[in-house]
Amino acid sequence: MSRTPRPDECHEFRLDSDPPFSSSPAFGTPVHPFRKANPNPAPTRSSVLPILLPPSTLRPVAFRTFTRKHNLTISSSALQTLASFVGKNCGSGWREEGLAERVLDEVAKSWRKAGGGVIVEEGKGASLKAILQALEGNMSGGRVFFTKTNAVKQQASMRVPCQNLDTRRSNLESPASPALAEEEHDDLDSSLHPRNWIKVVEAFDMPRLTYNVDKKYFEITKSKATLFPQALHKTNVFRDRYNIIHQRLLRNESFQTSSNHSIGPSLQRSSSSFAPSQSYRLTPIANLLGRSGTSHLLLGLLALSPAGDLSLIDLTGSVSLDLNHARTIPEDGAWFAPGMIVLVDGIYEEEGNVRGSILGGNSGVGGAIGGRFVGVSICGPPCERRESSLGTSQQHNNGEISSSGGLGWVDFLGVGSERAQGLRMRSIESRCLQTGHNSTESSTRIKMAIMSEVNLDSSKTLDALRMIFSSYCELPPNERPLAFVFIGNFVQNAVINGGGYAGSIEYKEFFDSLSVVLADFPDLLRHSTFVFVPGDNDPWSSAFSGGAASTVPRQPVPEMFTSRVKRAFATANSEPGRSGVAEPAGEAIWTSNPSRLTLFGPVHDIAIFRDDITGRLRRSAVTTMRATDELETVMLEQSTNLENEDEPVPSRTEDQARAPAADAKARASSPSIHAARKLVKTILDQGTMSPFPLSLRPVLWDYAASLQLYPLPTALILADSEAAAFCITYEGCHVMNPGKFIPEAGSNFVKWIEFDVLKNRGRVREERF
Repeated sequence: MSRTPRPDECHEFRLDSDPPFSSSPAFGTPVHPFRKANPNPAPTRSSVLPILLPPSTLRPVAFRTFTRKHNLTISSSALQTLASFVGKNCGSGWREEGLAERVLDEVAKSWRKAGGGVIVEEGKGASLKAILQALEGNMSGGRVFFTKTNAVKQQASMRVPCQNLDTRRSNLESPASPALAEEEHDDLDSSLHPRNWIKVVEAFDMPRLTYNVDKKYFEITKSKATLFPQALHKTNVFRDRYNIIHQRLLRNESFQTSSNHSIGPSLQRSSSSFAPSQSYRLTPIANLLGRSGTSHLLLGLLALSPAGDLSLIDLTGSVSLDLNHARTIPEDGAWFAPGMIVLVDGIYEEEGNVRGSILGGNSGVGGAIGGRFVGVSICGPPCERRESSLGTSQQHNNGEISSSGGLGWVDFLGVGSERAQGLRMRSIESRCLQTGHNSTESSTRIKMAIMSEVNLDSSKTLDALRMIFSSYCELPPNERPLAFVFIGNFVQNAVINGGGYAGSIEYKEFFDSLSVVLADFPDLLRHSTFVFVPGDNDPWSSAFSGGAASTVPRQPVPEMFTSRVKRAFATANSEPGRSGVAEPAGEAIWTSNPSRLTLFGPVHDIAIFRDDITGRLRRSAVTTMRATDELETVMLEQSTNLENEDEPVPSRTEDQARAPAADAKARASSPSIHAARKLVKTILDQGTMSPFPLSLRPVLWDYAASLQLYPLPTALILADSEAAAFCITYEGCHVMNPGKFIPEAGSNFVKWIEFDVLKNRGRVREERF
């Protein structure tokens, strides 16, 4: 006999949702068993009442988390962003429940994994906004919940899009999950070929950094770059150059004011007003007023007044400069021209009128002061080694790198900073050299062939290229260059200048002829990277400059002229024959002038610049009195340790081997070597590739940072067709000039440079074809 169900039992037949609990107060047993729990439940979002959290209130918690726990420094703008984020997502429980500290800890970990610098700020190697956006999607009730899938998504979303493979693997040591670690490890194993780590950085893609005097740190310029900026940007070009050199100079040991600092005999000068026990001190130009007849050391910009007189300018004012009796230090060791920042030691003479005023007739701070400054000696600011600038020159007892200098966390090229990526990139470099290569072969494998003034409109140039490619094809694969660098001008006369001998059609035919030569060597095309840097005769700047000095930086050769060359590479890569450890396909890269070529991130930084600097220096240099007596040894002569690394001397006979010192002295006194040392010292001391007024060498104001040589690159390719080929090391920076590819018209000799990246040494090669 069936029983009619009670009213309290009917719900079990009509409800298909979550089962209700039993009404029994003793056991609380459900009518139906609970459903099987989801192994990866999505976090249930609970509402949080947002609050307005002042940054000053959050500062103690941020200090404990970022500074004490993670050794990071947080900027005021980043603190404001984090305070808004914590107040919105954590609410009133940010302090009592410890929600803010947990959230900030996750932000700090994500910043480290994304390759951010020591200063937490937008644009310092990672994106703080991207990190917070990824974190907000995994928060509920003020707490962070990570699943394995979300961890991988968050790790990918918090990276800056412009970062390369180097930075995308910066979290390999501490991944968010084992699955992510395995994925990153597989990616790294597939990239153990040196050419995978070559990156060409165009001048227009470099970070636009400016030096903040108050913070003593480099900051990214927030304004958008344009070809028509405001007039203030023109002033900022020279202001930034002055600030960089000034802070570099103050870190020099001879300008330190520490009580324990002792000045050796090399600092004593008879013309100096300082006691031997004191260090050098700079005097602002505005402070010369009322101090007639006293001796001072000035740092300023050489400039020409409208009347044609020399003036010296700093951030406080300008003064007329008299160099008729000044000596250069070292004697005939550097060029001094308007547009350069120099150190001048001399005596101030006050007069009633202003001579050589370039800022108007106003006297005082910010204008031209009366009188003149009679220079006794003039020299360039001492150069600073790359290790000193990045703070990696010293190590503590525990093996950690010293942070002296404070610029090691700055990403100057967008490939990762030295402190964040340097150690890991060196480890990857050693793994690349050990995988598939023995130690002997790897030392010769990382080479580059550098050629300048490659005039493709000459049949001799094509014959010479064919000879060079043939000689490299005969070598074992491990001894061939990783990269070939071709630097313009690619034609002898300016193209498309209205009256030239060639137009766009002829110019394209020249590159088509090059593609025919390259197609005969498919093995080289498959295993090498070809980089092309334009000159002043190449389009499109030559269309309005006629081959004269055009604005720098300048765009690469347009793609419409290079289609046949790209087709030759595509054909070579489609053929079988590529082998090795995950070796990438060969490619041709057309880049800007100037540009940077990096290998293994910040480990190898090679700057490339094509310009006839020597001729411009000769035309605009300031002439001074040549000292007849021996110059005294002063602090500013310490930067003369130029090391000649020119092509090796041919094998000597037994008699010649007995006098190596005499042979070395003869080579050092060679006019070409002296001119090369003079050029290298001038450029590297100035810290820029274009130390000229804008009237002599026009520069795009918003892209002037791409011309900076601070910190010094590991190598500099200074392609000057008017100077002889040379390879010289100065303050750890190896400077190379390939000279003309074919030195003389009609000759059968060809010159180029072979650069060993690992040894940071190049040698000039000369062959007959």
